Amino acid sequence: MSGRKRFGLPVLAGAVVAAMLLPSVGGAVGGRYAFAGGTPRERSEVVRALEASSFDWQLVPARITIRIERGTPSRATPGEIWLDANLLDAGSFAWGVIQHEYAHQVDFFLLTAVARALLLGDLGGSSWCTQGAGLSTDLGCERFASTLAGPTGLPPTTACTRRRGRRSHRRAFATCCPG
Repeated sequence: MSGRKRFGLPVLAGAVVAAMLLPSVGGAVGGRYAFAGGTPRERSEVVRALEASSFDWQLVPARITIRIERGTPSRATPGEIWLDANLLDAGSFAWGVIQHEYAHQVDFFLLTAVARALLLGDLGGSSWCTQGAGLSTDLGCERFASTLAGPTGLPPTTACTRRRGRRSHRRAFATCCPG
């Protein structure tokens, strides 16, 4: 591989990550979504979490259905997010999970295979995402979602707000997202 190609990949990966993490000129906004279920207070917590982020969720070109159900595991598929009403009842503690699940929409609708491969190299992991694999700290898509959600989505008192290196990602992920 020529020196030019070796230099180009890290620069491209850096540009992709920087473009995704920097807010737009107008500031961050909450995205395009519709609710299915949830109380007004639970829905308000989702809105507050998305608006608190520095990421512009409106970059996601699709309208996302956010399903709020008591006792359901939080998860995301293209165009849909499920959130546990019990978690939302905890207030700002839920913000990291809300932003994490919405970050999967960024992956589904904005990232290309090339971008995923570059990010996997930067974030580490065994593969990007595997259908049916469940929650795994070795999946690049989970690491990406956690990175995009970042510490801004968590209350300042949680241990998850500290930056960690790639090696301690598994421990940090387990601390921040048990289960």
